[in-house]
Amino acid sequence: MKITAIETRVVNAEMRNWVFVKVSTDEPGLVGWGEATLEWKTRAVVGAIEDLTPLLLGRDPRDIEQAYRAMTKQSFWRLGAVGMSAVSGIELALWDILGKHLNVPVWRLLGGKVRDRVGVYTHLGMGDMRAVYETDSADVLVERAREVVENGYTAFKAVIVPYTHYHAPLPQIDKVARMMDALRSAVGDEIEIMVDFHGRPASAGAALAYIEALAPGRPMFIEEPVQPGDLQSLANLARRTNLPLATGERLIDRSDFDALFATGAIDIVQPDICHCGGLMEAKKIAARAEALGIGVAPHNPLGPIAGVAALHFAVSTPNHVIQEEMVGAVPWYFDVVQGPIRRVDGCWQVPDAPGLGIVVDEDECARHPYKQEVLHTQNAVLPDGTIVDW
Repeated sequence: MKITAIETRVVNAEMRNWVFVKVSTDEPGLVGWGEATLEWKTRAVVGAIEDLTPLLLGRDPRDIEQAYRAMTKQSFWRLGAVGMSAVSGIELALWDILGKHLNVPVWRLLGGKVRDRVGVYTHLGMGDMRAVYETDSADVLVERAREVVENGYTAFKAVIVPYTHYHAPLPQIDKVARMMDALRSAVGDEIEIMVDFHGRPASAGAALAYIEALAPGRPMFIEEPVQPGDLQSLANLARRTNLPLATGERLIDRSDFDALFATGAIDIVQPDICHCGGLMEAKKIAARAEALGIGVAPHNPLGPIAGVAALHFAVSTPNHVIQEEMVGAVPWYFDVVQGPIRRVDGCWQVPDAPGLGIVVDEDECARHPYKQEVLHTQNAVLPDGTIVDW
């Protein structure tokens, strides 16, 4: 079997352009699909996939490790977030091909089933961009949280830490405390609440002020309290709080994760399967985490193929904790890709179709062509004009 073509299909989903990757083979009708979505870097990722394609044409798509090595080692330059997203999308498509060829679901090829269902969480508004990033009052927050619970979710994540710099103003700290108290009072103790800091605090001191304000609400974890790579601040925070810390969605290389693990600062690591190199690399990262007593909760606010890849990963990974999803990002989420994601009692069910188990409607994809993504990051400006982290 040989790879004969690698193509992309770009699908605009408002804040993101989903980048779907189609790998064709010389076996009639046998193609694989992956996803390489990277916010605000769509054209760069599509170009990177085109650049990587000559390295794979003519190769056997079933030799996934070898294909990964060709893409990462025969490129010479370190690939970074753009290049590794391209690699990841292609790698996922190769697993889809292998599963279809052997007539088994991908999770069988990743070590088999270690659980009977996968716990998931969503965001306010079930992933609608405005609900996620623009809910800044306790009343609206509670209304949207109740909506999530009424839709059958048993866990959700909120972004309620404001744009910050090196200092957390007291009024903002008190507002965050009130919002967390309102959330916990509204949904009770049966519902898990996660709080995503988005790396907004520019110092450990500012982050700690918000963490202490949130502590009475007993969040499941605090995500990205400081910017990725600021390992010293992260370790400083871990020494000063008992709340579980999570991070890792913006790390790319396995060595980055090794440096993070060496701090002993986190309880949960969050690799993104569509950025870190694909399923095989994510499994390797998870194995290293497991040896250190660290759980895995992969980052996944992307499109439907990314969601299905995360499902197969979760079914087969022992230290998987909970899975992020955003199926409400656009109302036609399931129209472009028909697949096995099925939620019952707050959990995804184990798929049984071969490969990833998806069917991509290319005509429906074409109905949502590339558009400039909403540049929501431009809102990250303080009243005095200082640009800060989104």
